[in-house]
Amino acid sequence: MKRLANLLQDNKQLSLFDEEAGAVESPVPANPRAQREMRLGEHKVAYELKRARRRSIGFVVGAEGLRVSAPRWLPQADIERALQQKSDWILRKLVEQRERARRVQAARIEWRDGASLPYLGEPLRLCLSPAQDGVLLDEAERVLHVGLPLGAGEEQIRDTVQAWLQRRARAVFEPRCAHFAAALGVTMKQLRLSSAQTRWGSASADGSIRLHWRLIHFAPSIIDYVVAHELAHLREMNHSPRFWDVVRSVLPDYEQARGRLREESIVAS
Repeated sequence: MKRLANLLQDNKQLSLFDEEAGAVESPVPANPRAQREMRLGEHKVAYELKRARRRSIGFVVGAEGLRVSAPRWLPQADIERALQQKSDWILRKLVEQRERARRVQAARIEWRDGASLPYLGEPLRLCLSPAQDGVLLDEAERVLHVGLPLGAGEEQIRDTVQAWLQRRARAVFEPRCAHFAAALGVTMKQLRLSSAQTRWGSASADGSIRLHWRLIHFAPSIIDYVVAHELAHLREMNHSPRFWDVVRSVLPDYEQARGRLREESIVAS
């Protein structure tokens, strides 16, 4: 058992999608590459097993379920004991997978006349307006008038609206960057909009900041958190306690915004 304990790898990779528990069967859709399954608690969990030249057992919960990587020489019985030991973590991640997948589906934007999309945390109604020149926001009525014919296709509507959203993103982000840079006593050399797949923002030691343009969908408090977070890296290029103290100095309640950001999902393609 000591050898097995040494093999266990406390894999802390974040799930990309989630899953809800409740059914007696596996709490995730069947992994298309799964070759094995076993019961963990009340759930029958299918998993993909990969043998490799490694010294530890690794567990990854992703969009398609559970993947286990194990040394080639390790007996299957030891792998199953390791799965039982990690069962609480595995089931928790699978539950998170399903819930996030449902949130992603619910947040999917439809590119059509009359559809809704989030802008600064509040819904806007898309309205195709053939007589309109360009895109015009009616803030009082929460309507985004898009100068396209009523028969415009989804791709044309999406490209037109996203171009407008990116322009608005820069217009909103720049003054917030200036505000927090002054508050933190740092110099931002450049702001770039990002379309990264895995992060909302990034900072470089040369003073460059990247912010994902899709942040424009979220409430101003969430935008402020990401801006303050990235600018704080110009003082602390890490996530140490000192870094979080820097963030807290300008956003005392940053934990609340950070928690909300983790719950947000925008699917617009």
